[in-house]
Amino acid sequence: MATQHSRSAARLMMAPAVVLLLGWMLIPLTMTLYFSFKKYLPMRGGDLGWVGFDNYVRFVTSSAFWPSVMTTLIIVGGVLAITVGLGILLAILLNQPMWGQGFVRILVIAPFFVMPTVSALVWKNMFMDPNYGLFAYLWEFFGATPVQWMSQASLTSIIIIVSWQWLPFATLILLTAIQSLDREQLDAAEMDGAPATKRFAYITLPHLGRAITVVILIQTIFLLSIFAEIFVTTGGAFGTKTLTYLIFQRVLESQNIGLGSAGGVYAIILANIVAIFLMRIVGKNLDA
Repeated sequence: MATQHSRSAARLMMAPAVVLLLGWMLIPLTMTLYFSFKKYLPMRGGDLGWVGFDNYVRFVTSSAFWPSVMTTLIIVGGVLAITVGLGILLAILLNQPMWGQGFVRILVIAPFFVMPTVSALVWKNMFMDPNYGLFAYLWEFFGATPVQWMSQASLTSIIIIVSWQWLPFATLILLTAIQSLDREQLDAAEMDGAPATKRFAYITLPHLGRAITVVILIQTIFLLSIFAEIFVTTGGAFGTKTLTYLIFQRVLESQNIGLGSAGGVYAIILANIVAIFLMRIVGKNLDA
């Protein structure tokens, strides 16, 4: 049993890491809040003084604000639907005995370790290029006109690219959950004559409930700040401008640090609202 001395020693050893982590989080947040109340144009006059909530009003009343929020939520929802659905299917398949099972699992997980910019460029140039991409050759083989993915189906393209990156993560978490499932329950249901669909619906899927909520929570936190894939593919055009990309435009392209900082505060608020909502769902599943 831990003594008072050992607890004090543990707190003392953890203190540097806690201070560093708090500094890493609080300093940028404080600077963002500070600049959000100022008119700061580094290339056009520098610090032009306090403007109060003017930056917040300008950002939220911008014609691009609500479309960017909707685009962000559509991408997050689309990626979650694909990664969770295909992740469950892949996890079930990878849990079956097969030759070279370990090698196959490594191949499935490998895309998660590819940099977002690299994977987006690969998809854009090798698969979705309307002239030389693999999809173009497949379309022509079947007598169809190749799709201009980055202009005609830009949002779908982003969802496919990001889903390919996050599918290994969802598969790994769900595969771990499936492997912890008591095999005796499935065997008993099979002996009682329950078909595979009912065994999945009443045994496997409820068992995956906690893993699915964890996957949704973690992926949503990261997907709300999606940027690199959009930057190297569509550049925010054709309806793919997310809230993060809009902030980037306000800060770097417009050189308006104050307006971009106000957008950053809105992004933090949106992320916290979604996180609190998802945490309530996760909490209910963990208590069940």
